[in-house]
Amino acid sequence: MAVATQDGSTLAADNGEAEVWLRGRRIPEHWWGYVLVAPAMLLVLGLILYPVIYSFWLSVHSKHAYLPIETFVGLDNFRYFLTDFDGFWRGLWLGTVYAFGTVALQLVFGVGAALLLNQTFIGRGFVRGCALFPYMVPTIVVVILMRWILNDNYGVLPYALRLVGLEPGLMLGPESIMLSLILISTWTYFPFIVIGTLARLQTIDPELYGAAKVDGAGPLRRFWHITLPQIRSVLFVLVLLRFLFMFTKFDIIWLFASGTGVGYFTRTLPIYTYVKTFQELQVGMGAALSVVIFLILVAFALLYFRLFKRANEP
Repeated sequence: MAVATQDGSTLAADNGEAEVWLRGRRIPEHWWGYVLVAPAMLLVLGLILYPVIYSFWLSVHSKHAYLPIETFVGLDNFRYFLTDFDGFWRGLWLGTVYAFGTVALQLVFGVGAALLLNQTFIGRGFVRGCALFPYMVPTIVVVILMRWILNDNYGVLPYALRLVGLEPGLMLGPESIMLSLILISTWTYFPFIVIGTLARLQTIDPELYGAAKVDGAGPLRRFWHITLPQIRSVLFVLVLLRFLFMFTKFDIIWLFASGTGVGYFTRTLPIYTYVKTFQELQVGMGAALSVVIFLILVAFALLYFRLFKRANEP
């Protein structure tokens, strides 16, 4: 049976399968899948792939932010960073310290909090909601509150430490601002670990723990031989995501150090990229830095997957 349409096309149905004929030519049914996916693909190409390609192309050019002239310089931008010890290499070191420090603390506190919240006690739902509170607070609010709390002159924490006879030092000073930033970032983002770990803990069969208790296994042995193997795959993904996020973190670092006069001591690679691009107006170097950050993250992800695969080999 065939039904003619207004534009001259014919819609035919045979044995329950739809066929579309357009001016005498049959359109394969699977092409409609491509047609339906095309808008999403166009968005991906326009919003993701094109900026990435343009960034790679711009990284081999010298370009001022306010001038339309673009001069091809090859790999000169990348060669400059090889000897830029006070900018690039320092930013790489600070970014690595910040990422590893925050991820390690997030992992410890996140897994610990998830284990506690997985227990049965009165008001567990309310406590779970409170545990997620830091992750829902806007970054600018966190920064303002923490800078008030840690202020050397009128901050609550330095005042409390002095009451018990401890000298806190300059928590926003050049020697300790990175440590303060790591602790604040840990408090802000550790609920991400809590959510993922707690979701996996709730799927573990309780009979495994019951059998372990019968065999005389204590809490530490139950965690090491039952809980940790069960949540290891989830922790693998969480650690990878948190490292990628923290290594490229910009907002909380920039806002926390802004106006303190010690922003130099928290100038990670994303901050250094912003300075090169929008303050020094060297767009080509900024694009080269973004390419370097991208390659570093790709290399880390590949190494991370390789180590995880080797650890799981029998």
